[in-house]
Amino acid sequence: MKYIITGATGHLGSHIFNDLIKLVPASSITVGVHTVSKADKLAQAGAEVIGIDFYNEDTLIKAFQDKDVLIYVPSKSHDSYSRITELENVLQAAKKASVGHILAMGFIADQVNNPFDLSAFYGYLPRRLAETEIPYTIIRNALYADPLVPYLPELIERKNVIYPMKDQALSFISLDDSSKAFAKVAATESLLKNGRIYTLTQSRNYTMPELAEVLSEVSGAEIGYQPVTLDEFAAIYNEGNEGHMLSSMYKAGGMGLLNTISSDYEEIMGHPATDLKKFLQTNYQNN
Repeated sequence: MKYIITGATGHLGSHIFNDLIKLVPASSITVGVHTVSKADKLAQAGAEVIGIDFYNEDTLIKAFQDKDVLIYVPSKSHDSYSRITELENVLQAAKKASVGHILAMGFIADQVNNPFDLSAFYGYLPRRLAETEIPYTIIRNALYADPLVPYLPELIERKNVIYPMKDQALSFISLDDSSKAFAKVAATESLLKNGRIYTLTQSRNYTMPELAEVLSEVSGAEIGYQPVTLDEFAAIYNEGNEGHMLSSMYKAGGMGLLNTISSDYEEIMGHPATDLKKFLQTNYQNN
């Protein structure tokens, strides 16, 4: 089997690569990256490194040529239009390059009434893949638990979780668990089912008071829940012009659209995903 991973120098893509080389020979993996100079470690691990541009079809066709599995991790853009354009380019190139199967990254914020800035892309992804003649599988992630670790000192100082979530809950998955599941599905023919959509979450979700309780236990500080408004949240966290995107996600959360729970991770890996408290205890203490 020959594999190609896009976004392999990013957070999820690099983790998938590191987990996939534990299951298949590194020589069977090609990594498609925007900046080849940033992929030295991947090349040293035995992978073929090839430069791709999502807006240059020739580079995509060259990278995808005769690959059995394309692991598609979208680029980090803040609007659905850019990502949908990128996806269309990927699909056209994959067809011309005779890709055998597409394993694509999805997200639980894909409902038709979801106000998250990227929900249109995540809703478009499964519908568009269903139209193609290329076999596909989608893995939908819950929210990553990882950002909570560097965020904890700020929450300790604020003494409150401030997500504008009303009385609704969030579900989480760690980046490490997500990448392990991606690699396992990619390398296991029985899991790489055409049309199958897996959803990766921990075994429970958390209302904001429940999340504050877990964060308090992990940090040893008293953290409560005092939400700000959506506009205030967007203004506080507008670094890199991400404020509206982030606030729109929590607007979706406040509508009960980010509380999904699934046992798919356990089906894939044979054991439950790492629970939030254990994940935070391990990573906050080592941070």
